[in-house]
Amino acid sequence: MLFQTRLYLSLLLAIGTVTLADLAIFTPPSLAERVTGQVALRVSHRKKVSSQVLFDDFNYSNYQALAKHGWIIRTAAGWPGAPGATLGNKGVSFPADQDQLGNRLLRMISSTDGNFYTISPLKAPWDPDYSELDFEYLPNGGWGLTGPTLFTTSWRTFSPEPNWKKDNVFNTSSGSSAGWHTLVTQVSGGKVRYFIDGHLLAEHGGQYYPRSLMSINFNLWFIRDAAVKSSAVRHYQEDIDWVFHEAKKILAPEEVEGKVASLRRRSVRFQDTVPAPVPALISPCDY
Repeated sequence: MLFQTRLYLSLLLAIGTVTLADLAIFTPPSLAERVTGQVALRVSHRKKVSSQVLFDDFNYSNYQALAKHGWIIRTAAGWPGAPGATLGNKGVSFPADQDQLGNRLLRMISSTDGNFYTISPLKAPWDPDYSELDFEYLPNGGWGLTGPTLFTTSWRTFSPEPNWKKDNVFNTSSGSSAGWHTLVTQVSGGKVRYFIDGHLLAEHGGQYYPRSLMSINFNLWFIRDAAVKSSAVRHYQEDIDWVFHEAKKILAPEEVEGKVASLRRRSVRFQDTVPAPVPALISPCDY
């Protein structure tokens, strides 16, 4: 199963990726924070700019270049993720784009004998300040549904296993999502809106509106109640072409495509003018 996505988030919050390949999870940085104090310090002393934008074309050829821009490949076991998973670099690669000369992709591969989301650290079970927004694609179904299903989910909070409880709201869209798609999340004015290829999938608000800073995460993993009962080895692949975030501005999906096209015409591979929060956001994504 191949799931490809080009990604845009327009948030009034500072919002980075996880991947399960061989159940390797790739966890990105928060859009507004950076992992090392040295980088965070450099960001915090930037001059004021007219717009707060993070754009990454994911045109990398090695892990060092990826990490230089603050992205983290998760290696620690824990929640979220399936128990017993192996995590590390081997599930993340940088293939050439066969459809666009000179372009590279970020590829995540997982195997087993699915999903983008924004998330804040969970300080404790039932944390009242928790925030999470998800696009979650299950190509084999699951969570009580059969067949390929895309979940759009907004969380108020939860308690992790072994005492699992959740407080969220979600919508579902059935049918295969294989192929390239542009996913857009807009957060503004007490409303969260989820789009795929310009089509509005869901709108959430009220107690499920984010209350705290979040990181951006891409992931490719397996849920516990797997719908496929087989001992055969199966491989799943997710490609990411780019990510774009603009703070304090709401853009329609077609406007996002236009801004990304403009950046690419100017050969901009990476841009980050989003000020780092103080203190920096810690997003280990392994509770």
